[in-house]
Amino acid sequence: MKVIDHINQSKETLFSFEILPPLKGKSIQSIYDGIDPLIEFKPKFINVTYHREEYIYKERGNGLLEKVAIRKRPGTVGICAAIMNKYHIDAVPHLICGGFSKEETENALIDLQFLGIDNVLALRGDPIKTESSFTPSENGHQYAVELIGQVMDMNRGNYSLDDIQLEPTDFCIGTAGYPEKHFEAMNMATDLKYLKQKVDAGADYIVTQMFFDNQKYFEFVKKCREIGINVPIIPGMKPIKTLRHITFLPKFFHIDFPEELSKELLKCTTNDQVRSLGVEWGIHQTKELKKANVPCIHYYTMSNSHEVKLIAAENF
Repeated sequence: MKVIDHINQSKETLFSFEILPPLKGKSIQSIYDGIDPLIEFKPKFINVTYHREEYIYKERGNGLLEKVAIRKRPGTVGICAAIMNKYHIDAVPHLICGGFSKEETENALIDLQFLGIDNVLALRGDPIKTESSFTPSENGHQYAVELIGQVMDMNRGNYSLDDIQLEPTDFCIGTAGYPEKHFEAMNMATDLKYLKQKVDAGADYIVTQMFFDNQKYFEFVKKCREIGINVPIIPGMKPIKTLRHITFLPKFFHIDFPEELSKELLKCTTNDQVRSLGVEWGIHQTKELKKANVPCIHYYTMSNSHEVKLIAAENF
């Protein structure tokens, strides 16, 4: 079932979450261990992130360097199929621009359709560690709006394989939004302009970057509606868990902690204190968002569900 149909058919705020594929070498059980504690809250869909290939350079005996591709985590297609088979819950694979040509993207979408997976979250993706800025693959997409365009083309039955008659796909497409602005955007107005382009290209709904100040989300939704973005906007949340998160999250995700939260975080001296505060703040955020009748609340678990379970137990 499509995410947009889950939203449209529900009279209550839905619960969903996102998992991280396990590191290379771990079994599928590590995925199930992160999902099982949250099943009691009846998630309508589970997102699975994708991590592109990166490269290392190995020295050869002739003094030359060989560029070798490595994959630290397994791909999402098989994981999504396993989730749907075991839990009978819709899985949403992340589809990114980086590391894929248009042909490879088309092949991935064909595989997803074959497996009965009819949802994707279309993202540009981050640059790899060796890139100073995002660089598309040869014959790949530079921007998420182009990726959304390709998915929509396939939904209309337009494939690159022109000599083969193929049925149209029927994907529901999600995209990302940033209540505190994408760090590469010149300002919020331009960021919203690009977001509207993605919606106009075919995105059915928006999932936001994490935020810790609900007012930022409410203001973001208001600005979206003012420029004609009318699709559902799902707030994304992540409980803060460690002392390291106090500096890491604002730096890496380009977000702010509200003053009330930051004052309490500065009092914390242990990870346990931060974790307890993070759960308390997450419960508060969730209650306020549910009171505002948001369509769904999406939790970034990083495959560690303990804190999210504590938050959900007070709200769902």
